[in-house]
Amino acid sequence: MIHFQNVSREFPRVGRALDGVTLSIRKGEFVFLTGHSGAGKTTILRLVHVADMPTEGEVRVNGYDTRRLRPKDVSMLRRKIGYVFQDFRLLPDRTAAENVAFALEVTGARPAVIRAKVGRLLARVGLAAKAQAHPAELSGGEQQRVAVARALANEPILLLADEPTGNLDERATRGIHELFRDINAAGTAVLIATHDAQILRRSVGVRTMELEHGKVVYDSQQEQA
Repeated sequence: MIHFQNVSREFPRVGRALDGVTLSIRKGEFVFLTGHSGAGKTTILRLVHVADMPTEGEVRVNGYDTRRLRPKDVSMLRRKIGYVFQDFRLLPDRTAAENVAFALEVTGARPAVIRAKVGRLLARVGLAAKAQAHPAELSGGEQQRVAVARALANEPILLLADEPTGNLDERATRGIHELFRDINAAGTAVLIATHDAQILRRSVGVRTMELEHGKVVYDSQQEQA
């Protein structure tokens, strides 16, 4: 599903965020990207989401070479990729239901379809009773659950998460982790960038790749091979 071949990404005045990275992630796999701040985790997610392009090397997502995608193809591919951020990025003037609905509205879905789907998604993340609450009325963990529901709106084959528990307490972190495991068990591939030791300790047996200075320095899958 995801394949990087000798991928580097260089930024002016900053230098190389990635340096010759080669990795593959299979359909339906659950993977953690870990490493210190600035190690290259977010850059990998952005390259997968086609929000950025490699300076060198090849990035393939769901069979597509991202360098050769037309703008309309980028849009279609992104609909198959959900993205969850550390800071939630909810619209403050919209309810939980309206935030989830927005992801469907931009695709032109019919209102009746949107209403039914939003209800199912909020129930899936345990927030059916909070559908009419605004973000300011929700806890951090609840806001992140709304963000996850929104990311699932278009039934993605891949869910990306960038430090999704970075602003959460221990209890909320545990709940979000369990939610990601459930999503993966239902068939969606999950790629999480995190330096949260708590969530990593709770994920024995899950594939972990560690980045350092833009290079993959550890891959638990290779250790098991």
